[in-house]
Amino acid sequence: MSDAVSIRAATPADTGLILEMIGELAEYERLADAVSSTEEQLGAALFGRHPAAEALIAEHDGEAAGYAIFFPTFSTFLSSQGIWLEDIYVRPAHRRAGTGRALISAVAALLVARGGERLEWSALTWNELALGFYRGLGAQRMDDWVTHRLIGEGLQALAENPARPA
Repeated sequence: MSDAVSIRAATPADTGLILEMIGELAEYERLADAVSSTEEQLGAALFGRHPAAEALIAEHDGEAAGYAIFFPTFSTFLSSQGIWLEDIYVRPAHRRAGTGRALISAVAALLVARGGERLEWSALTWNELALGFYRGLGAQRMDDWVTHRLIGEGLQALAENPARPA
């Protein structure tokens, strides 16, 4: 394997590959049971009429080495666009070869080119490999912020009943 890492925008033909790598990431993060996405759903989300996100593919000598999926955010404090990096994944055989840095750098370059000012993501607290990588990039850990999530029945219940229960 050479040291050459190339980054390119994903295309609809990459949907199956991206879904495969999402499965690999979920397995690594001990969340394989949480993945329910189909190739059709992912294709629509990334390449449909109203894409929800964008994806980049990292390659080493034409071999898929990883991916990044991201989408725009907005900061009211900055009145500026940002990007939320939903996933960054590098296959084990390509780790420590500059692939992760090339992916996150490409996302940062897109953000800067679009006039944005803030790149954010989250990481699992136990994932020291990722946390160390992010520290090495100079990323600021946001310990004062707690992520919240509504999914499934809780989301449905709130959508159907916005009034506060008595």
